[in-house]
Formats: sequence, C-alpha cells, structure tokens
Amino acid sequence: MKRILIILGIVFFTAEGYAQIGNRRRAHKALDEFRKETRRDFNEFRKKCMDDFISFVQNPWKEFENTPPVPMPKEDELPPVVIPKEDKDKPIEDKPVVIDDVVKPVPVPPQPKPVAPIEEVPIEEPRYIDFNLFGTTGRVRFDSSRRVRLQGVEEEQVADAFRQFTPEVYDNLLFDCLEIRTKMQLSDWAYLQFLKTITEKIAGGNNNDAAINFAYLYMQSGYRMRLAHDGNKLYVLFASEHYIYDKLSYTIDGKKYFGVYDLPNRLYISMASFPKEKSLSLLVPKVQRFAMNKGNLRSISSSAFPNVKFSVAVNKNLIDFYNTYPASMLNENFITKWAMYANTPMDGDVKAQAYPELKKLLDGCSQKDAVERLLNLVQTGFIYEYDDKVWGHDRAFFAEESLYYPYCDCEDRSILLTRLVRDLLGLKCILIYYPGHLASAIEFTQGDVKGDYIMLNNHKYIVADGTYINAPLGRTMPGMDNKTATVILLE
Repeated sequence: MKRILIILGIVFFTAEGYAQIGNRRRAHKALDEFRKETRRDFNEFRKKCMDDFISFVQNPWKEFENTPPVPMPKEDELPPVVIPKEDKDKPIEDKPVVIDDVVKPVPVPPQPKPVAPIEEVPIEEPRYIDFNLFGTTGRVRFDSSRRVRLQGVEEEQVADAFRQFTPEVYDNLLFDCLEIRTKMQLSDWAYLQFLKTITEKIAGGNNNDAAINFAYLYMQSGYRMRLAHDGNKLYVLFASEHYIYDKLSYTIDGKKYFGVYDLPNRLYISMASFPKEKSLSLLVPKVQRFAMNKGNLRSISSSAFPNVKFSVAVNKNLIDFYNTYPASMLNENFITKWAMYANTPMDGDVKAQAYPELKKLLDGCSQKDAVERLLNLVQTGFIYEYDDKVWGHDRAFFAEESLYYPYCDCEDRSILLTRLVRDLLGLKCILIYYPGHLASAIEFTQGDVKGDYIMLNNHKYIVADGTYINAPLGRTMPGMDNKTATVILLE
C-alpha cells in the first residue's frame, strides 16, 4: 500500500512538474511573442517616420539668407589688485552687498534619444571601422563598402539617398554609436564631434557622403537637424539651445541652426523634420571619459599658506576637447556662459591626483580657515594674464584648463575656486559678475563668518575674490559697483 502511494505521489509530482514546465514555456513563448510584436511595432513606426521624412525632403527646399554671426561681447578686463598690507590687517566687519539682478541655473535637459529603441542586427562576420576621438580609440560595426552615397544635392537625389538607409546596414552602427555615447558619458557637443569623426571615416574624403551619413545618424539619435545645399554641396544644420558666438546661423521656424561645418551666406534648406527631435545642448553635465594622455606635471601652491599645495598633470585629450567648445549663451543672456563652465564637473583623474592631498591639508580646519587657504591658493598659485594677449579674444576656462595652461584671469579663477570649494568642502557658491570682472561668494554652514556678503533667499554668501591678491574672505575688490553687478547661481 505504501509503495502504491509513493508511486501515485511520484506520478502526481511528475505531472505537476510537467505542468509547471509547460506553464513556464508558454509564458516564455508569450513573452517572446510580445517582444517580437513590440519590435515590429517599433520598426514599423521608425519606417513610417522615415517615409514621412523622405516625403518632406522631396518638397521644394526654401531659399534662406544667413543671420550674420554675433561677436562675443568684448569687455575691458580689470587688472588684478594686490591688497595693501594695512588694508589686509584691518578688522573685517559684516557689510551687506545689495545686488538685485540674479541669473538662475539652467536645468540640464535629458539627452535626445531615438524615436524608437535601436535593436542590434545579428551578423555572422561583422566588419568594423576604427575611430580616434580626442585620443580615445575604438571601433564600431559597419561595412563601409555598403555606405550610402549621394549622387547629387537636388531634392529627389537626397530623398533617394535616404531610401537607401536600411536597418540591416546601419542599425548596428547606430547602436554602437549610442552605446559609446553612454559609456564615455559624451555630452551633446562631444557626440556631435564623435559622429563627425565616424562619418568622415566612412565617407573616405567625400564631403557630400559624409554629410548625408552624418545627417542620418544624428537624426536617428534624436537630434534636431535640417538639410541644406548651395547647388553643389550638401550641408547639415544642427539646432542648439544655446546661441553660439561668432558663428554664422540660419533662423528656421524661430530656432537658430548652425553648421556642422562652415556655412555659405545663402542656402536652400529642407523643412523636413523628424518626430521627437531635440536641440543640442552645450552643457557638459558629466565627466567626459576620454583616454588618458597626461600633460606636464604642474605644482601649485599658496603664498600665505606654503604647505597648501598640490601637483597635477591634466589629461591633454580633455584639453583638446575643450579647445573645440564654442563660446555661447542661453536665453540671450551672455552672463549665462560662466555658469556653464563652473557647473561642469572636475575630471575624475584630476580629482584623484589633487583632492586627497588637499583634503589632508584642510583636515581639521574650520570652514572659514579651509576656504581662506583655497582662496589664497587660487589668488597666488597662478599667473594672471589677459585673454586678448594670450588668445586674441575672450575665453573662459573650464576648471581643468586653469590647471593646465600657464595663465588665467579673474573668471577662470572664480570658476576654479567655486569648483574646489563645492567639491572639497561641500559648500554652496555663487558667482558675482561686475562689468569687466568676475568674483565669487560662499555660503558657510558653521561659525559666524564676517565680511562683505550677499543675502539670497535668507542665505548669506561671503565674498571671495580670486583676483584680489592676498585679500582675506569678505573683502570686495576696490572699484566694484554693486548697482551694475549680477549674481549667478551655481548648482
């Protein structure tokens, strides 16, 4: 009897097990079908978007005249001032600085993304093309022999070229490009440079082929672009949330478009657009992960606090990228440019070299004493020089550039100081713009720190000027007119 019950139990258990396996198989099959159906829906949607785009490309392109470049505002920079010893030793008292004009930080928009997810295409023996992006080498899957070629720049010829962009040939390339954008944390501007590098390699020196391939990849990545020609050459225009100085542009439907390459004064422009397209942002919200190519080791030290010093070798590949970064503004307010530089995070390798030593030197200091040391480090550890003399034009530095180049000015010092204070001490900072001069101010959360201060929403920011040499916290450089000043809030 016991044996019979055991056998019946085995049969029951086996039947139940098979039922569970069957249920799992049916569930997996249903999930696979759902995925296939979803993929089909995405592919059909992408195809429809592409078909609609091609239909618009075939419409007559409109003739446009350019909008002349707007030169970057030129200011007479104020020279640095060394505080007299008798002023330096004077007691510091609380003195409110009234500044009514405030520029708020601009939120970082999410990066554009494809109108539908890009799926990899299985290929038995994929071919690759190599790239070198600011010293960072890699490869992406693409068979250059199957690249789309442009036979001419007339509407129907361009439309015919876009009909040749098939997922079978281009989706792995597009997938790899987007993966690299994520892996290297490329900003929109860096991604544009990356696609230029890739498509120039694909086209093998043919400018029109490079333009049509760039346009497809850029558009499929989710970015807003327009096609244009001058009768002989195809151009790609990209829309930007920022106005770029000294660069010819075209205004289309109220938006500013700039050229991936230099533009002529008159163009025929297609009004064809792609769904969910977004304009490029020039903000750099994450560290750009370029391969390391260390520059010369540089030692920087404070005059008043000789033990406060550090050595650093900045990545030259990052400097090469920053050299391509265009001067710009947001919301037609040129003051916004400094927040763009100041809010860009410090490169991780620079932090790894400099921050542990600085943190050790600041350990045990009060907030006030720690900031005093960093302030004097910035005041006395760098050589001041005017941008016009060094560069021939105004140029703001990202924090790493001040650590790389031998000279810097007031705006560069303020950007670097606010980066160091936020990273090392976790204190909030603002920038103060006076015509011809940029300073900073810091909010303290411990102790009663006195000096010239600005009140913003019940928060007290003590002035810290990186160009008022040897001046302590709370001292405003002579000659600053607060009625003309603007506060720039930082992240």
